[in-house]
This record gives sequence, structure tokens and C-alpha cells, in this order.
Amino acid sequence: MIKRQSLLNWCDETLQVFQFKDYAPNGLQVEGRDEISKIVTSVTASQAAIDFAVAQGADMLLVHHGMFWKSEPVTITGWKRQRIATLLAHQINMVGYHLPLDAHPVLGNNAQLAAKLGWQFERCFGEQNLLNIGNLPENQQNVAQLVAQLETVLQRKPVVAGNVQGSLKRVAWCTGGAQGYFQAAIDAGADVFVTGEISEAQYHLANETGVVFISAGHHATERYGIQALGNAIVAEFGVETLFFDENNPA
Repeated sequence: MIKRQSLLNWCDETLQVFQFKDYAPNGLQVEGRDEISKIVTSVTASQAAIDFAVAQGADMLLVHHGMFWKSEPVTITGWKRQRIATLLAHQINMVGYHLPLDAHPVLGNNAQLAAKLGWQFERCFGEQNLLNIGNLPENQQNVAQLVAQLETVLQRKPVVAGNVQGSLKRVAWCTGGAQGYFQAAIDAGADVFVTGEISEAQYHLANETGVVFISAGHHATERYGIQALGNAIVAEFGVETLFFDENNPA
């Protein structure tokens, strides 16, 4: 068992949260018990994840996607009221880490995805250094091989735009909803850009630039950072953690 604030301090320092300009609060979002002995980790603070935390008797729900975003209304109504009411009724802390968890060089979503796929990291680049670039292993150096590996690891069929016949070596990636960074990946010299979502414009850019665009799923590409953070907390503090996953196709 550990004091909540000690755990939050460690997470803030480990993830270097103050280095980031984010559009969501990082750290404690809903206050619960002061002492933590069991943590549920999940990609998103959905009602299903909250209900799982309740069923497990957890003291904290630790997520990548919390509930408070700059683009959303500030009123606590509807689904948001229900989620918060459940957390408060069971004194469960809800803690979220967004961009800091994407970017951490070991525990982050980008680092963990690369480790799962065997990609060789070279450097970070782009807005707040959120994008990564490096080299693909020999067994992923054409589109079919890379797509097959992504589908096997992530258990989700990717969406591919661009020339599916070409060879690949240089991969740029950014997990989640990073389709808007495709031009930055092109400018960095990538042969292929892997992220979680695709919008209409990326189809045309892929066809016109020769750089392949792969959308492998927002949820699917961001499963691993929060699990790595949970495992690091276990190693540091010895508290119990459980991962809750959802079959989210987006």
C-alpha cells in the first residue's frame, strides 16, 4: 500500500509531465482514497473500465485517455456525470497521463509499439518530439510484410493508403490520432508512416508523395504504454495492477 500523492509524484517525475503542453490534465482527475493497494490500468476511462475497477475493488483507475479535454463542454452531465458518480461512490482515484505517456522513451506508447514490432528507433522529431523515425527489420521491408506483422501483433486489420507494391526501410510512427503529422513524416524522409487513425486527406498525400500511410487503430496502438507504466509501478511500489482491455475497433 502507498499514499496516493507519493505515487502521483513518482509518475509525474518519471513521465516528465511539465515538459508538455497538453490539451488534457495530466495526473489526478477524480480524487478517491488516500491509500493505494490495487490499480486497474486501461487505455480509456470508459464506463466499462470504471465498472471493472469497481468489481476488482481497485483504489485507482490509471489511464491514457481521461475524461477532461479542452474541446469538450465543462458541464458534468450525461455520460460524464455517470462515470464520475461511479468513481466517487466507490472512492476510486482516476488518474490520466496523455502526451507524457505517448512520448516517454521507455514506457511510452511510441517506444512500446516499436519494441513490440522490432523497429529500430533512431530519433524523435516533430511537434513536442512526439513523432519517432527509424528502420524496419528485414521481415517488414515491404508493405505486405509490415501490414501482416501489425495485424498479428495488434489483432486488428490496418487501413493502408499509397503504393502497396514498393519496398520499405524507413518508418515514422506516432500512436493514436496522429494522422495530421503525416506531412512531417514525409518531410523527415520516411517510406511509411504508421499511426492509429486516418482522415480523408491522408489518402491523397500517400498517393501523391509515394509515402505509404498505415492506420493501425487508435486504441490498438496505445494499449502498451499504460501497461508498461503499470508494470513500472509494480516494480517500484509492489502494489497490484490489472489491465482492462476493450474490443474497440477505432
